[in-house]
Amino acid sequence: MGVLTGRTALVTGAGRGIGRGIAERLARDGARVAVHYGRSEAAAKEVVAAIEEAGGSAFALGAELGGPGDAEGLWAEFDRHADGLDILVNNAGIGSSAPIEEIGEEEYDRVFAVNVKAPFFLVAHGMDRLRDGGRIINISSGLARTAAMPHNIAYAMTKSALDVFSRDLSKVLGPRGITVNSVAPGVIDTDNTAELLHGSEDSWARVAAFSALGRVGETADVADVVAFLASEGGRWITGSWVDVTGGSLT
Repeated sequence: MGVLTGRTALVTGAGRGIGRGIAERLARDGARVAVHYGRSEAAAKEVVAAIEEAGGSAFALGAELGGPGDAEGLWAEFDRHADGLDILVNNAGIGSSAPIEEIGEEEYDRVFAVNVKAPFFLVAHGMDRLRDGGRIINISSGLARTAAMPHNIAYAMTKSALDVFSRDLSKVLGPRGITVNSVAPGVIDTDNTAELLHGSEDSWARVAAFSALGRVGETADVADVVAFLASEGGRWITGSWVDVTGGSLT
């Protein structure tokens, strides 16, 4: 039996990339996983199929995030499949890459709505569903602390806000034995980073050089840390910012 057998997990933005890696890892550890998607039902169902083929249990969960009533809509859909939650991974997010003078109010509002507002209200409306002794893991970014990259200013601001959310929420939920942490990846090899990693002949090597370990991160590097925090082994870690950048040197 896996270390998470009998637990139910929800991973937002789990149809691809880091979210998919986390969903598949939690399922391998025995959790029943709600694979959330915002747009691509086909991608989420592909993840569910992969989990089930490997002997795990999962279901797809479609819902928009960041708008009025979106959190309530997600939980209403979740309630059709499960009667409680043990692990919430707030992974869904969108990027913003532009200098401050080129970021319009619409883009600013959207990136904050998805990256900050959505996790806030998912927790606010989901606290009664989260069982005592549960886990909340927010996917932050190394950009929130390890490097100053002006073209990512709005995105980095949202992740810093998410870190404060994790810290303060840990005090709110601590009496129930629920831990809350932020996990901060560096550059991870996903379709979202394809242009950065493959934009030129030396792109991969330049990015790898930013890490003390001299390589580009993989989804498993993040998923393994999330799985540990979700397990009994992570019971004494809460309100923390966990650096999963491979030792960024910038």
